[in-house]
Amino acid sequence: MEENQALNDFFADLEKLTHGDVRKDNYSRILYSTDASIYQIKPLGVLIPKSVEDVQAAVELAKKYKIPLLPRTGGSSLAGQAVNEALVIDMSKNLNKVLEVNQEEQWVRVQPGIVLDVLNNQLQSYSLQFGPDPASSNRAAMGGIVANNSTGAHSILYGMTADHLLETRVFLSDSSDVHFEALDSNMLAQKQKRTDFEGRLYKEVAHLTRSNAEIIRKGTPRHWRRCGGYNLDRFIEGPAFKYPQNPGFNLAKLICGSEGTLAIMHEIKLNLVPRPKYAALGIVHFTSLYEALSKTPTILEVGPSAIELLDNYALTLCLQLPAYSKLLKTFMKGSPNCLLIAEFIGNSESEVKEKVENLTRHLHQQKLSTEVVPAIDKTIQQNVWSVRKVGLGLLMSIKGDYKPIPFIEDAAVPTEHLADYVTKIEKFCDDLGTKVAYYAHASAGCLHIRPLINTKLAKEVEKLPEISRFAVELLSQYGGSLSSEHGDGRSRSWLNEYFYGKDLYHLYKETKKIFDPDNILNPGIVVDAQDMRENLRYGANYTVKEINTKYDFSENQGFHRAVEMCNGAGICRKTTTGTMCPSFMVTGEEEHSTRGRANALRAALSGTLKFEEFTSKRMFDVMDLCIECKACKSECPSMVDMAKIKFEFLTQFYDQHPIPLRTRLFAYMPDLSRIFSGSFSKIINWLNSLKIIRFFLHRSLGITKYRKLPEYVSESFTQWYKKNRGKDDTDNESPKVVLFPDTFNNYHQPQVLISALEILESLGFHVLIPRPCCCGRAAISKGLFKKAKAAAQNTVKVLHTFALQGIPIVGLEPGCILTMREEHLWLLPDNQSARLIAKNSYLFEEFIALLKEKGKLNLSLSEKGQHILLHGHCHQKSIVGTAPVIDMLSLPTNYTVEEIDSGCCGMAGSFGYEKEHYDISMQIAERKLLPAVRDQKQDTLIAASGFSCRHQIIQGAGRSVLHPVEILRQAITT
Repeated sequence: MEENQALNDFFADLEKLTHGDVRKDNYSRILYSTDASIYQIKPLGVLIPKSVEDVQAAVELAKKYKIPLLPRTGGSSLAGQAVNEALVIDMSKNLNKVLEVNQEEQWVRVQPGIVLDVLNNQLQSYSLQFGPDPASSNRAAMGGIVANNSTGAHSILYGMTADHLLETRVFLSDSSDVHFEALDSNMLAQKQKRTDFEGRLYKEVAHLTRSNAEIIRKGTPRHWRRCGGYNLDRFIEGPAFKYPQNPGFNLAKLICGSEGTLAIMHEIKLNLVPRPKYAALGIVHFTSLYEALSKTPTILEVGPSAIELLDNYALTLCLQLPAYSKLLKTFMKGSPNCLLIAEFIGNSESEVKEKVENLTRHLHQQKLSTEVVPAIDKTIQQNVWSVRKVGLGLLMSIKGDYKPIPFIEDAAVPTEHLADYVTKIEKFCDDLGTKVAYYAHASAGCLHIRPLINTKLAKEVEKLPEISRFAVELLSQYGGSLSSEHGDGRSRSWLNEYFYGKDLYHLYKETKKIFDPDNILNPGIVVDAQDMRENLRYGANYTVKEINTKYDFSENQGFHRAVEMCNGAGICRKTTTGTMCPSFMVTGEEEHSTRGRANALRAALSGTLKFEEFTSKRMFDVMDLCIECKACKSECPSMVDMAKIKFEFLTQFYDQHPIPLRTRLFAYMPDLSRIFSGSFSKIINWLNSLKIIRFFLHRSLGITKYRKLPEYVSESFTQWYKKNRGKDDTDNESPKVVLFPDTFNNYHQPQVLISALEILESLGFHVLIPRPCCCGRAAISKGLFKKAKAAAQNTVKVLHTFALQGIPIVGLEPGCILTMREEHLWLLPDNQSARLIAKNSYLFEEFIALLKEKGKLNLSLSEKGQHILLHGHCHQKSIVGTAPVIDMLSLPTNYTVEEIDSGCCGMAGSFGYEKEHYDISMQIAERKLLPAVRDQKQDTLIAASGFSCRHQIIQGAGRSVLHPVEILRQAITT
């Protein structure tokens, strides 16, 4: 009772003394209960501070009421240090600014919430960057990077974060605001004279390190790539303990790597490095993993900036995917077991090319008969990194309950021992009946080994400590480090006494006591840790409530496993590139990330929330800003398909709740389009132009008054076709193609379909136009399952005859044609006609690419120069990619195509027309798309395949927009 009262009083005071958001509700606590690790712990609450003063107030109150605190930024921790039974202070939303850049002295001051990629983008104009480059740089913030003492693929070049940390401003556990920087002996003596908490820190840390220097030397691993325990080694002298950028006595170096257990950072000063000008790759082929790893030291002798592994598992999976197999074959020769990617940087292309050639000579001199494929061209290099990235993604997207688990992956050994270390770990796991998967920063002796373990089974959970202990024994033998970039967290802290020895571990405990005598700062991390089997996200007692799904989730092995595909890595929190996740990109709210939605749904399915919450209004709010863009399906390494999950959620929700009239209207939009076009179109369009009508729709139906609904045409495309082309000539001997008259272009923009028809006819095709039908996209997106299924069945009925004859079905609206390829298979899983149609359906640009590949693309095209700005449709980008449409628009030799990395347009079908979503819709568009369009010259053509995308651009930027087929049609000269 006293503890509950203290917690209540703490929150009451916190709400009074801070201007930030204080969240105690169950959903908020669940959203912050996971990170990228295997753990889950509900925090006591969450504070989203608006200012540094809010953070200080929280620390002051935490000391008063003895409430634990956990500072957090991206929550991308793989070891579990970003979850705890504490008040989570999330600094990522508001405390994320660059405060000062000094180009001459090459340093930057930042707040802890700024993401590394965002920081490096802002530093581009200075030709500088932060050196260490963790793989999570697109969502990992500098507070977490410093707290973990992170590094990355270029660690042999840039070392650890602690090597670049210059100063910090922190709140100590007594809430005092102190500045840690390098102090000479005189400055240190002055600090030690102080009688406050800060002065005591300087006295006690100096005494601790100097009087125990031999213990620190003996217990600290000699491997340079280390970040476990506390950085006491940075305060002593010795051959193995000489660090760059480490002058004087600097307690900032101790805060680095402390994982939020010693102080709470609110300002960080970092050393910067020049941005590399040129890079080239040497792709070294090997017949076995052991050979590749054992030859890593040989490759290091020629000075690469990084060496990354592409293992056999990744190669095999990539070869099974046509798109990536094609990329792989641009730099892989023959059938190697695995590849090492050696990167070289320099000041000119000739310099890096010579370095790759030197690698080849060096390996031959060492009598190593292996293929070295140079990748000098930037396109080939991009292919290499794309395959490397997707290889990791495929590893993380393994379906079922056996997952590649991160718990020993952070170890590093001297490169000369890497092959033996990996071989012994693999054999040990194999003897336990456990497979392993790999990815690696081979140049630093860090091979990320992830055993495939089912943490839902007790006997599998027991393997976690067993494998961990064996790894520690090997690391001790080889002089390796237990943690080399991700920190200790819950995965490894429990091993620290065993790994570092009792004496050094005792010093770690003393360090914690000096800084945090009340144990309120992220307790149980680094020292005094629980057993690693505690607080697992799944665990032997994990169960789920099965639901009777309407869509087919057999490929995912059930709806709950589709949700569980989210491992918490948090790539949905990136904001710099790509499309996932549009709503998070503008709100910065964990709830609006794919991870947040998955966490909430899993909580309801597994009993963390009551099962009734699965279809509650609150869960609807969590899912509401998922705009079904499908970006997560391609950009999330685990390929979480939140759009599909939302389709099922909405269906289940509307089984329990009334369907609003607006929802029904938007779901039946294709039927209304058929009715309102033609003779009614002028009246409907006139009514739509009236402000009073828009105001009425705004008030009564929730359709925003700030937009006009799309205009209807007096003559649909299918009507125009009958009038201008007459009856279908079934005896025509020309090759046939079906042009699908989707709702949007048929009833709203028939000129797009006419352009496509004329292009196909100019290519010699006899174009068949089926009777108008709706694919069901609108009903699917709104959760009206019966309506969607009926539409799918009707579409299959209309198209199956063409598919049976092998006639290609070509479409112009990505959302429609790709619905036939995906959603119809989930709506009609046993319908063989639906599968045949899916295999025979193409976006227009895909069909053009197919003709080009077969040498059947004979068009007379304009030689006039033209610049085109392209915005890709979300589904198009996720499932097909934009390469085919770029290739199509580039067919005229003097046309140049610039694609915007614009993410989602924000309209997302009806989403942008809904009054409660209008502001978010525009914020998404204003993030990149609309500014890029406004910056274009008037003679630049704006291209977008999506009907919604075109309307968002027209209404938001005031520019005319063309479908790519219209641009190609204009380029045809005869």
